[in-house]
Formats: sequence, C-alpha cells, structure tokens
Amino acid sequence: MIFDRDIETFIRAFAKEVEENNAAVFVGAGLSVGAGHVDWRGLLKPIAEDLGLDVEREHDLIALAQYHRNEEGNRAKLNRILINEFARDAQLSENHRLLSRLPISAYWTTNYDKLIEKALEEAGKRPDVKHADNQLAFTRPGRDAVVYKMHGDIDHPDQAVLIKDDYEKYHQAHQLFLTALGGDLVSKTFLFLGFSFSDPNLDYILGRVRVSLGENVRGHYAILRRVQRPDAEDNTDYQYLLRQQELFIGDLKRFGIKALLIDRHEQITEILRRIHEMHRRKSVLISGAAHDYGRWSAQDAEAFMHQIGNRLVSGGFRLVSGFGLGIGSGVISGALERVFREPSMTISDQMLLRPFPQTPPDGMTRDEMNTAYRQDLISNAGIGVFLFGNKLKGGEIINSPGVKEEFNLAHEQDLALVPIGATGYMAKVLWDRVTKNFDEFFPDHSDLRGPFQILGDDKADDDKLLSALMQILTTLSAKA
Repeated sequence: MIFDRDIETFIRAFAKEVEENNAAVFVGAGLSVGAGHVDWRGLLKPIAEDLGLDVEREHDLIALAQYHRNEEGNRAKLNRILINEFARDAQLSENHRLLSRLPISAYWTTNYDKLIEKALEEAGKRPDVKHADNQLAFTRPGRDAVVYKMHGDIDHPDQAVLIKDDYEKYHQAHQLFLTALGGDLVSKTFLFLGFSFSDPNLDYILGRVRVSLGENVRGHYAILRRVQRPDAEDNTDYQYLLRQQELFIGDLKRFGIKALLIDRHEQITEILRRIHEMHRRKSVLISGAAHDYGRWSAQDAEAFMHQIGNRLVSGGFRLVSGFGLGIGSGVISGALERVFREPSMTISDQMLLRPFPQTPPDGMTRDEMNTAYRQDLISNAGIGVFLFGNKLKGGEIINSPGVKEEFNLAHEQDLALVPIGATGYMAKVLWDRVTKNFDEFFPDHSDLRGPFQILGDDKADDDKLLSALMQILTTLSAKA
C-alpha cells in the first residue's frame, strides 16, 4: 500500500528512531477498542442512563463520571463497570502485536487493560509495569520495556484516574509520572495511537515541555482518522468538522506533534507493519552448513564468509546466526572484527548468536527441538541468506535437509530469501527455486533480477558476489 508523502516520510523517519532506540509510543483507548473493549462512551453509557442523560449528547465524559460520583456518594458502580469491562479477556489486536515486536523501551498508556503487557509477553519480552508512583523507584530485573499506565490498572479500580477529582489532583498525587513522561517527551520521539488528546494530564505536561524548550521541542507524531462525510449530517456540518479538525491539527504543532491523517483505522495496521518490516529487514539470518566447499578451498571459503560478516555489520545490518557447521565461525569472526573496530558498536546490538542445543528437553525429539529452535531464530530476522548447504552422511556428501527446512520456515515467516547459488549444493537448489518464481519471492523488485543472477554465477569472484549481495540487502531494507 502506498501512502501520501507525509506518511511515507514518517514511516522511514520513525523506523530510524526505532532502530536507534529513540522511539516511544503513547496508546489511547482507540487501540483497545480494536481489540474488543468498548470506548469511553460505551463504558459510561449505563452511568449516563442512571443520571437520566444520553451519553451520545455528552462531550465531557470525565465530568459525566464525576456527576455519577456526586449523585451516588461513592464510585463503587464505576469501579464495578471497570472490572466487568476490562477484566474480561480481550483478544490482542495485530496493532498490539506489531508494537510489541519493535525494540521500543517505553510504552505509555491511559488505558486500564493489560493488552500492552500481554503483547510484550507473547513476543518473549519482559515488561516492567508501572501503575503507581511508588513503583517508579524499582526496576524489574532483565526488563525489556517499561509500560507506564498513568491512569492506573484494572487490578486496582479504586485507584484508577476516572473522575474530575482524580484529574484535578493528578499533578500532586502522581507528580513522578508527570516528571517521567516529561523526560521521555524530551528524549524520545513519540507516536500517539488511538488518542484523542482530550486528556488534561497530557495537555498539562505537553504545555510544560513546550514552555521549557520553546522552539527546541522534540518532534512527535500522531495518527488521526480524517473526517469523513458519513460523520456529518449534511455538507455544512461536514465543512464545519473539516475546519475543526484543521484547527486542531494546527494546535498540535505547538507541542511539536505532526498529525498524520488516514481514512480507515485499518491503515494503522499497515503503517505499523511497514515500520516493523523496515526494522526486521535490518537483521539478516545467515543459514548454511558445509562439510565441503566445492570450488573454494577451506581457507578461501573462510575468507569469503569472513567478508560477508564484515560487510553486513559495516552496512548497518544485524547478524543472526545459529552457528551453522563450517559456516558460522567465518561469518561471525568477520562481524566481530568490524564491531571491535567501531567504538560505537556493541556485540549485542549487531549480532544475535544462538548455537543449537545438543540435548532435547523431555517429551521432545531432536528433530522437533531443531525445528522449534529454527522457528525462533528465524523470527528475529527479516532477510535470510543461504550458503552452501551440505553434510556428510554415510561417507557421502549430500545436500543439507536442515538448510532446506530453514528456507521453508523463513518463507512461512515472510522473510526475503537470498540464496547464494554460486556456493553450490542446497544453496544452488534454492537459488534455482527463487529464480524460477522470482515475481513470487520478490514482488515489485524487478530491479534485483540482475544482482540476483550474479549470485548464481559459479564463475563470479568474491568481490562481485559480495557487491551483488549487499546491493540486494540494501535495496530490500530500504523498500520494505
């Protein structure tokens, strides 16, 4: 899907911020609606009915909740409604899953549900959840991301920020949250999703940051649905809503927030998918095994693989490897050489190395263990490069079934697949398969046919093969 220039520019810019660990997201109620929870109007509908009001005619829903508290003398029913709605097990949306797979360290939300932390856990990450100020002083060991629930958590409905009293006291009762949010707004680039910007707490802190930094305020983004004709009763009403949205977007600029307009909420998923794919395609799986190196001597093959690892890291890619027999050490040594020469690089940032375990756990065969391990390893990459692919069996050299399985699993996970056919064996078989079905494997990438042909030329020298490989990888990562 091709978006307008503003969104295409945003996708590239935010993907870069994600890659550099400078990104944060702020999730509002709109994202939870997509997962099956009701919106604020739906939540407060029975409250409005108790008051003899029509929730559709009310604009200040925080005041509505306060009216009910005033009438009842307590917030017991409000708490019960929160529990009934948000304690039920809603299904994770694709948006939650995509956000959780990105290397984002700070997730802010005004939602009470547990969808963000659930998505992070499903992605194999360890969230450090903060829903009370005293929790900010403690750090969960080994955390991958912090989830700031600035309005509370469904497990503690009596402490949830819900009525006007709560908002009016927020700057005193939750000063640490405001301080932490202000710090992130200064140091990170935020993406606001499912958020209406009617929250007075956010308005307060955005204003404080703007006053403090003036023209130096950091740029942020918000995805908003464009006003549609069906939203209005007639053309006059439609023009009024358009003007209202135009002025609102202009006001967001005061806080350094650029609004990105979409026509359908489903487009958010496509935008996040593009960002995730751009991030994923900066990680390259090297798959291969070699007992024999064909036209190469062992020394020359080692030098070739060393150069692959070196050029990957030099090109800004992250190496993903499972230490393939006769392959892994050469590629890894090349990557390490480049990392050690660049003070700003670290092994953990540039390399993900996971040697295969030797003993399967109870109840699992070795083949089942290897398949599960391959699936997990492949999930960390967006491009797969396949080399050689042979093994010794019964005194004969045969094509490696493990490399073929990794190719098929990578195909299932939508990796871009790049076999270097010139290395022979299973890599040549896979190169032939891709070549015969090039448009299926590389739709919209006819520009890669030339360099891909070079990868299958068993007479091409190392430099020519390496140049073709890097051209392919750079193009794939730029056009995800």
